[in-house]
Amino acid sequence: MTIAVEKVLYTARATAEGARQGHTASDDGKLDVTLAPPKEMGGSGEGTNPEQLFAAGYASCFHSALKSVARVTKQDTADSTVTAAVGIGPINGGAGYGLEVELVVSLPKLDREAAEQLVAKAHQVCPYSNATRGNIKVDLSVA
Repeated sequence: MTIAVEKVLYTARATAEGARQGHTASDDGKLDVTLAPPKEMGGSGEGTNPEQLFAAGYASCFHSALKSVARVTKQDTADSTVTAAVGIGPINGGAGYGLEVELVVSLPKLDREAAEQLVAKAHQVCPYSNATRGNIKVDLSVA
C-alpha cells in the first residue's frame, strides 16, 4: 500500500556524483560531502557514506516526532536522545543489498513504561518510520 502525502511542505534535493566513491551536495549548498565506502565494505572510510546519512536523518526525524508527541501528552523529554544504527548487507542470497535499523531512545525523565509508550507513538508519526514500515526491519528500544 502506497501512502500519499496530502500536501508537500518541503522538498529536499541532493545530487550524487561517483556513487559510493564520489560526492553528494544539496541544491541549497547546506550539505556537501565526500562519499567513500566504509572499510568494512572494502573502502577507504575517508568520507561519509549513505548509511551514515540515513542514520543521522532517521535519528533526528524520530527525535522530532518524539518531542512532538510528548508536547501533546505533556511529557518531559529534557535530555532525551535518539541513536540510529543503520546496517547494510546482502539479501536474497546475495542478489541485492538491504538495510536494517536499530533506534535506541533515551528518555531519562520518564519511567520505562511511559517511555516505551511514547516511542511507540512517535514510531507512528515519524516520516522515516512511515517510509520504512513493512520494507525494512526497524528495532526500537528504550535505553
